[in-house]
Formats: sequence, C-alpha cells, structure tokens
Amino acid sequence: MTFRKALLAATVLALPVAAQAQPVTGLYVGAGAGVNFRDDADGNYSRSTISTLGLPGTTVGGKATAITEPGWAAVASIGWGFGNGLRAEVEGNYRTNDVRKYKVPGIVGTAGSGYLENYAAMVNVLYDFNFGWPVVPYIGAGVGYGWNQIRKGARIGFPSTQTEGELAYQGIAGIAYQLTPNLAFTLEGRYYGTTDPSFKDASRVTPTVSQRVNWKPSNDNYSALVGIRYAFYSPAPPPAAPVVAPVAPPAAARTYLVFFDWDRADLTARAREIITEAAQNSRRVSSTRIEVAGHADRSGTPQYNQRLSQRRADNVAAELVRQGISRNEITVTAYGESRPLVPTADGVREPQNRRVEIVLR
Repeated sequence: MTFRKALLAATVLALPVAAQAQPVTGLYVGAGAGVNFRDDADGNYSRSTISTLGLPGTTVGGKATAITEPGWAAVASIGWGFGNGLRAEVEGNYRTNDVRKYKVPGIVGTAGSGYLENYAAMVNVLYDFNFGWPVVPYIGAGVGYGWNQIRKGARIGFPSTQTEGELAYQGIAGIAYQLTPNLAFTLEGRYYGTTDPSFKDASRVTPTVSQRVNWKPSNDNYSALVGIRYAFYSPAPPPAAPVVAPVAPPAAARTYLVFFDWDRADLTARAREIITEAAQNSRRVSSTRIEVAGHADRSGTPQYNQRLSQRRADNVAAELVRQGISRNEITVTAYGESRPLVPTADGVREPQNRRVEIVLR
C-alpha cells in the first residue's frame, strides 16, 4: 500500500511541470500488452449457513486470501496531444491472474482453474519530457470505473462467478522511442488499483441448507507493458532559414574629364570624343543620372570664372543631348574656381583646372 500511494503521488504532482517540446500533437491511438502481477488478494471474509428446517446455522469469519500467479494485461487508448507536452486519453484495459492457492477460514486449498480479473474504462492525463534524447520519458495518472471479477469461483473457495464495479485509479511511467514521424514504440510500468470490491453470494448447499458468503479483498496490480502509439498528425519541420542572395554593391560612378583651352568654352575634337564615349557608356551601364560639372582655373576674377564654368558645362550638356541623351537625365552645375583639381595661387593658369566633369550614376 505504501508503494502504491508513493507512485500515485509522484505522478500526480509531476503533471503540472512546465511544458517542454511536445512529440505528440493532435489525435493518436495506442495499444500495449504485457505481464501483470497482482498482490495477494486478502480481506474480510464471512460464510454463514442457514437451515430452512429451523435448525441452528453456523457462521465462520476472518480473513481470506487468494494467492495469484503472474498473469497478463492489455490496454488500448485514443487520445489527443496538445502540443505543449500534455496529452489526454480515454483507455480500456484488461488484466487476469490465475489463483494458485487460496486460504479461507476453515479451508486451505489449491486452486483448480479459478481467476481474478479486472477490466476498466479510464481517463488518463500524461506528460512527455522531450529532452532531445532518442527516447521521450513520460508519466501519467488516470481515474475511471473498473470491474472486479471472480471467475469460476467455486474452484477457489467462492461459490460462483461474481462481478463488482468500483472506482479505479492508476499511475503510469514509461518511455517512447520514435520509429517514424508518426509511429512510436512504448515501454511502460503501471500501477492499477480499485477500491476494495465487496463480493456477495448466496447459494444452496443442500435442499434444506443455504449458504451466504461475503468477501472484500484488496486489488493492487503492477504491470510491465510494451506497445505502439500512432499519431495521425506529424508536425512539419521548422522552415529552413531563407537563403538571402548577396546584394551586389552599387556600381562605382564613372567619371569623364573634358579639358578646355584658356578662357575658352568651345569643344575641341578631343573633347567631343570623350563626350561621345560617355554617352555610349551611359546606355551600356543603364545609368539613371548624368552629372555635368563645370570648373575654371584662377586666372580671372571669381565672378568671370563662375560664368565661364557655366558656359563650359552647358556646352558639354548640349553635346550629350546631340549624342542622344535625354536632357531630363542630365544635371548641370557650375563651380567656377572653387573646386580646383590642382590647387594654385590666385591668377595662375592651370590647364587641369579648366575642365568639365561628366559623372555617370
């Protein structure tokens, strides 16, 4: 009795543990079978005889015990996994054990082929511990209604076959090994018990003598089961991280330099060649913007050089348009002498500063 209470307490208290990853999601079915060990069934016993002829009867009382052989057990269930570690299921089970020997007040005998049997309908709550191992441990507890039966009772010191229904309860501890995404192999141990049944029977011993028997035995069972569990829904694996194509760096801007003679804004033959090359490349690289910037050296006044750089930039832009470039794609800016390519003192004529820069973007 102490072991039974400890097992039930451990399984019930462990159920609220924080949820782990859940190997079972949605509807599933399971089945298992194995060996069942039943503790000696002992309890209060009384047997009375009553004479219909008015003769005095007799009453024998005390404790009766049925000692059983290892038997077998089978279970079948249908349940639902909630995806957070918890499962709930409805189960039907059956257990049977041969009675090897019985002790009844006034009688000690060896059983012929009598049986003590259990069958029940249970509701179980279970919890799966997914630690990332190849196997998933689980625990559970269940309650329901069970039927206790003495079959072929006359052979084990009881007049006839008797069946009594009682409150049933159980504790479960097991492991599951995933064979496929849907199918798992299970191995588990169970304690199953009921409140003590009260078997009562009345029979006629002789035409003039009747007998009444009352026995209230204990009912504690320990089972080792192997089984399978099939889940109808297999969770999809987490999506793979999307492959992000590397972003190509923006193309470097291409710059073309057009140089001018001193104090001049007209285009030389070489200048036109450079502008033609810039126009052709702008189509090839699909540029979206063409920047044209005019510059001057420091040989004149800043005001004059500002106007001169503007004329130079306008002439280059006009040649680009003549080469087929839309004017809307061209931005024209004049910087005068403010941005020299080669820094000089004021009044110095520097050929590299007399220029227009064409930038393709």
